[in-house]
Amino acid sequence: MSFDVILLRFGEWTLKGKNKSVFAKKLLENVKEKCKEFSSVRITQEHGRMFVELNGQPYEPVIEKLQEVFGLVGFSPAIRVKNDLEAIKKAALSIVRGEKNVQTFKVVSKRSNKKFPIRSLALNQQIGGHILANAQPIRVDVHQPDLSVYVEVRSTGTYVYGKDVPGLGGLPVGTSGKVLLLLSGGIDSPVAGYLSLKRGVELEAIHFHSYPYTSERAKQKVIDLAQILTRFGGKIRLHVVPFTEIQTEINKHCYESYSITIMRRMMLRIAEAIAQRRKALALVTGESLGQVASQTLESMNTINAVTHLPILRPLIGLDKQEIITISKKIGTYETSILPYEDCCTVFLPKAPKTKPEKEVASRLESRLDMDRLIKEAVEQTEMIEVKPESPETFSYFS
Repeated sequence: MSFDVILLRFGEWTLKGKNKSVFAKKLLENVKEKCKEFSSVRITQEHGRMFVELNGQPYEPVIEKLQEVFGLVGFSPAIRVKNDLEAIKKAALSIVRGEKNVQTFKVVSKRSNKKFPIRSLALNQQIGGHILANAQPIRVDVHQPDLSVYVEVRSTGTYVYGKDVPGLGGLPVGTSGKVLLLLSGGIDSPVAGYLSLKRGVELEAIHFHSYPYTSERAKQKVIDLAQILTRFGGKIRLHVVPFTEIQTEINKHCYESYSITIMRRMMLRIAEAIAQRRKALALVTGESLGQVASQTLESMNTINAVTHLPILRPLIGLDKQEIITISKKIGTYETSILPYEDCCTVFLPKAPKTKPEKEVASRLESRLDMDRLIKEAVEQTEMIEVKPESPETFSYFS
């Protein structure tokens, strides 16, 4: 069976009222970008519908790419014919014959083109009768059919389809502002990035690298994770912060039990500075409530106190197994479990404080040359532009 087009179905953003055109425009850009490798494919729009014109291109690889686009809830490869009853019947029968193990069906017609002389109910009956007469053994079941055959009569032609391939849903990437993701080499933060992209944000990432305590392989692991996320959000700018001196100073001058707290507070200060330069409106972390010592409410409260930016935590109510399930689904799990340490695990204290106090943290930080350490870390930050094809590295200066 040869399909002419893929019908794209939209999700929640269609309820955005007067702002709907903004979401539609961005989604169109994202779909075009995702389909650019298919030279024959063309993207068109018509009265609340978006179509991928295949022009001879097999539909399977196109749908595989579209399943990485947020803002789409589903896809249907369709046969397009003239607004002619006999042509519509033939296409509907072709759809049924092209599906395996179909014992029951129903026809669902929508007559958007009111100039077409046959009303929807009569169209259902005539197409259904044609299928019954030519695709035996098969019967009609209007409640729980094995296959629903959809017929859309529009001004440009009639679209007939049956298969429904689910999409990611969510909002089109780039419609909700920019955020900065604290990206480690672990399982959690890439999943947090993915779930943030689902809400339509433009994503940049920041990683804290403590060479030589953490290796170049650990850095490459994070670049690889960012590159996987580009499948869902396009290019990502990854800011790699030199963190060795800061961690050394913390371990030299602060209580061991408070080292993780002070470290996380320093990370947020630096991330806020980078976010302001990049015009990001929020920070995103992979924290899940109660998972580790730094993720208790008391710890979060003490750590959050140093930044004025909102901190988004998409994983806050998920347990570890739920996070792992998502990481496997999006393809980050195998990279995340590679045995290369990040700065959060290298200097891990034996007994981290689970209920750190703000006053104690501030007193310990007064022993550090805070302004110099933060200023130098920001100025020496390297920015890596990670693209779906390949990463390009260049330096970021203030």
